[in-house]
Amino acid sequence: MNGTTALSPWLPTAPCTPGHCAAHPEPAHHAGTPPAGAGAVRASVRLAAGLGAVLLGVLLAPAAALLPAAVRLALVRRWLRAVVRAFGVRVRYEGAPAATGPLLVVANHVSWLDIPLIAAVLPGRMVAKAEVRRWPVLGTIAALGGTLFIDRDGLRALPGTVRAMAGVLADGGRVIVFPEGSTWCGRAGGRFRRAAFQAALDAGCAVQPVRIDYRPTDAAAYVADDPLGSSLWRVVSTRRLTAVVRMPEPLPGLRHPDRRTLAAAAQRAVAQRAVASDSANLPSLSVHQRSRSRPASASSARTPA
Repeated sequence: MNGTTALSPWLPTAPCTPGHCAAHPEPAHHAGTPPAGAGAVRASVRLAAGLGAVLLGVLLAPAAALLPAAVRLALVRRWLRAVVRAFGVRVRYEGAPAATGPLLVVANHVSWLDIPLIAAVLPGRMVAKAEVRRWPVLGTIAALGGTLFIDRDGLRALPGTVRAMAGVLADGGRVIVFPEGSTWCGRAGGRFRRAAFQAALDAGCAVQPVRIDYRPTDAAAYVADDPLGSSLWRVVSTRRLTAVVRMPEPLPGLRHPDRRTLAAAAQRAVAQRAVASDSANLPSLSVHQRSRSRPASASSARTPA
């Protein structure tokens, strides 16, 4: 999920550490803005509400599995948005993703929040390391969501992983991956690993770049050996924590001769920083405000998966 010291094609080492990325809140964007911390009581209420929303989804999952696919998908998206809202995070989506058809969704990775933020608007099969399956609660949620669990500790796992991803895409599904292979602090990002893009080429589908920015970045960053409990508390105790999720135009996979050029094109699209993201701290943003305009760009990297 978050960083690791293992050197592998799936889990590169990020230089980000909790001490540098999460322990020092960014200064207020506007002069005179009060400190970013929420009161302990409010933070506790948010934490209880967020965990309660997660637990409710787990308990209702067996019943939801009996519903028609379209209804189940709509409920899951509403649930994910409710979870993010319960944790006190404001969200703005910019751009309109492809409504139907196979799609390889690639995004920068800053926080565990990246996962519900993307799945709420671009639901699909997440790619996650096998250890996630054994995590309490989160592992169950990931499994119920159809996550593709892979062994990311060695090169031998790559061909099978790519085949599994290509199979989902060839059947018309979506696959969501964080090609940086690790969460990053949000001020810098890792190089996109190319293997995942081979699946898009094999399936002949498009790639949807997604850029996620948080303000303040430090509150959302989930890096290295940062405990999940500490990250949760930073999120719920931060006033006006805002996420801006930008979705540029999809990249036609077949217009690129190989996975190297496709990965480079996707990384360029994700690396652009949206001008509008600088105003993400403004309290006027609604939790699910969607912008139809396509501002210039956005920038950041990394979360757990």
